[in-house]
Amino acid sequence: MRTIEIVVCDDDRAVQEILRRNITKYCAGAELPVRVTVCGSGAELLQAAPPDILFLDIQMPGINGMETAERLRQQDCGTVLIFVTALPEYVYDAFDVGAFHYLVKPFSDEKLYRVLERALQCAISRFSDGGGQEGVRPKDGAGGRQTSFVVRCGGVSTHVAFDDIIYAEVFNRKVMLHTVGGDIEYYGKLTDLSQVAGPSFYRTHRGYLINLKYVEKYTTSTVWLQRGTALVSKKNFPGFARRYMQYLAGQHGE
Repeated sequence: MRTIEIVVCDDDRAVQEILRRNITKYCAGAELPVRVTVCGSGAELLQAAPPDILFLDIQMPGINGMETAERLRQQDCGTVLIFVTALPEYVYDAFDVGAFHYLVKPFSDEKLYRVLERALQCAISRFSDGGGQEGVRPKDGAGGRQTSFVVRCGGVSTHVAFDDIIYAEVFNRKVMLHTVGGDIEYYGKLTDLSQVAGPSFYRTHRGYLINLKYVEKYTTSTVWLQRGTALVSKKNFPGFARRYMQYLAGQHGE
């Protein structure tokens, strides 16, 4: 396996060193070949080749992190982008540039390692799959209604029943399915999945598709599901609340 290129872009040298040290430590323990480098500005980052994984601060002098990410995406690269910031209000903008995750300072080493582990899996699968076709292949049930589909990722095909999906979210061009049996990810678009998932699913946010069957409670901004939470955008909340009430009424035969 080739060396995984990881860059930490932050104007705070103390943060640079903490992230560089912890990332290096984790990858050494996992026996993964990585090269971790640091830079202090978006301009410096954009002068180099896009890395496999990028930890990017948002508040930086000159070109801020969000603009840096937009310019990076214009290069049509597959960088796994992780924002590192003290400002949680930017989380919605992060979806516009295909952010893989959003780490809000301060965060624990354990949280960093969990995010890093998933980012490494994503990066490794990207350059290990050789660009093969991945995604969803539908399977119809009785009467032609699609009840399940087959996900192909990394040369492995997995059968998934829609009824088992709790919710789905998108990270950096990858869809993560959170199911009753565990998590499954593949390269694809959440829009494609939402078009075939059926009436019990609702797109609460551009980054989330939820199964109404597993909703436990909600506010105007968050839905708590049987396992995990999903964001709700302001414009989608009225439609979600209405659809959920219709779903409950249907469940009770009203």
